[in-house]
Amino acid sequence: MKKLFLIIGAPGSGKTTDAEIIAENNSQVIAHFSTGELLRDEVASGSELGQKIDSFISKGNLVPLEIVINTIISAIKSSDKETILIDGFPRSVEQMTELDSLLQKEDEVSLVSVIEVEVSEEVACERVLGRARGADDNEEVFKNRMKVYTDPLVDIEEFYGAKNLLHKIDGERSIEEIVNEMEEYIKSK
Repeated sequence: MKKLFLIIGAPGSGKTTDAEIIAENNSQVIAHFSTGELLRDEVASGSELGQKIDSFISKGNLVPLEIVINTIISAIKSSDKETILIDGFPRSVEQMTELDSLLQKEDEVSLVSVIEVEVSEEVACERVLGRARGADDNEEVFKNRMKVYTDPLVDIEEFYGAKNLLHKIDGERSIEEIVNEMEEYIKSK
């Protein structure tokens, strides 16, 4: 049975970097997938699916549910590691409920925890605009991405909180502090 940890946080919260470092430190047993990276890899491939995904990402909008869930589940199942970290998912109530109902039918994958990396909008904006990776990193797109993240957040927190799966981490500290706390927590599970 594969253990799944979902890592959520605002754009610029550091969730991808944290998960990458933890997976690197524990490469024998932990695999990390970034929803964004899985989708960007598909876009970079130039495939028809990639072009479809790009039409959503380039505007800062969510990629349709079916595409995202299938991409994630196939990545989990094809991994040879027993612990899987996925960051940037779920991003909507619809994604959360779809994943939940899918996991209830799954006997290969168990959701252990949803880790939320908390940062203020100011810190998130500073980080995103400071790293500006591409055309999607400007203030207008950031504000849209932030709204897309925060709109369903209360429902997501309540849903996973009620299932005793939500674990919050302060994301406004040094990477080392955040990674150490997250890594210890994951290992304890």
